[in-house]
Amino acid sequence: MLLDNYHRPRQVEVGQVTSGIQAAEQNQISGQQAPERSARFLPGIRMLVLGLVVVIVGIALIWLAGRYSGDTATALVWLGAIVLAAGLLVLRGLTAVVPGRAHVVQLFGKYRGTIRESGLQWVNPFTNRIAVSTRIRNQESAQLKVNDADGNPIEIAAVVVWQVRDTAHARYAVDDYTHFVTIQTETAVRHIASSYPYDNRGRDALSLRDNADEITQKLSAELTDRVGPAGVQIIETRLTRLSYAPEIAQAMLRQQQASAVVGARFRIVEGAVGMVQLALQRLKDEDVVELDEERKAAMVSNLLVVLCSEQATQQVVNTGSLYQ
Repeated sequence: MLLDNYHRPRQVEVGQVTSGIQAAEQNQISGQQAPERSARFLPGIRMLVLGLVVVIVGIALIWLAGRYSGDTATALVWLGAIVLAAGLLVLRGLTAVVPGRAHVVQLFGKYRGTIRESGLQWVNPFTNRIAVSTRIRNQESAQLKVNDADGNPIEIAAVVVWQVRDTAHARYAVDDYTHFVTIQTETAVRHIASSYPYDNRGRDALSLRDNADEITQKLSAELTDRVGPAGVQIIETRLTRLSYAPEIAQAMLRQQQASAVVGARFRIVEGAVGMVQLALQRLKDEDVVELDEERKAAMVSNLLVVLCSEQATQQVVNTGSLYQ
């Protein structure tokens, strides 16, 4: 009883600590994944004109100080220097935003918004402006060797079309979003390749070779979930290479050829049996000849040999009866 009373408070304390750690981790993750918002900015052309005017005024004041002496000259120099510094500071806030590129505005380490509107814009000159490309990109994964669902080694590669959707997530949620997409693409391709067989072999199941559209849709869905925290949008995925590994390629080719031969034989036999049935039925319906069971068996045997043989048959003239 004393031991039970001793351990119960410890278990409660451990549970509280664990809950606190999980809550802290969730808060940290939610803090890192701040959503994108528009930054405050002004039209850059007007601020450019204002900055140039201020710089010219500052230079003029310093030049004017040369015509005076004493305290007046000193005051004009200081005033001109302050005005000139203010004009340069105004010019430092100018930011040229080209189409297909956004600028993440950061002030003293804090995210202050994103500028997506192209053209010359003006923001707080004390901020850092980090360019993030929002153009559509093509990225082809490396050729990977993976075991499919049946355990056969295959070689597979895919191309991914993606675009940055949330610049804040792309900048702050991951270290390098381009490298992150590369790693997650290879991971998703490996997982999809190992989840399905290369060939369904007549089974009613998805396979990498026979259901390319469904496989690429599943790859896009999985990759979207993986790169979502980085603010990346997956537009399209396609498999660019899919084949057996060289060490088993010849064996699997022979297996495919054998399966094709078996399938062709099955169709030939199926058709031959149908033709024999039709011939017997026509002979019976039109009373061409009356055959007993032994003659029917001989006729069926001869027809099947003729129809199913790979080589041309030779005619044999029987000069006796059917029983000789």
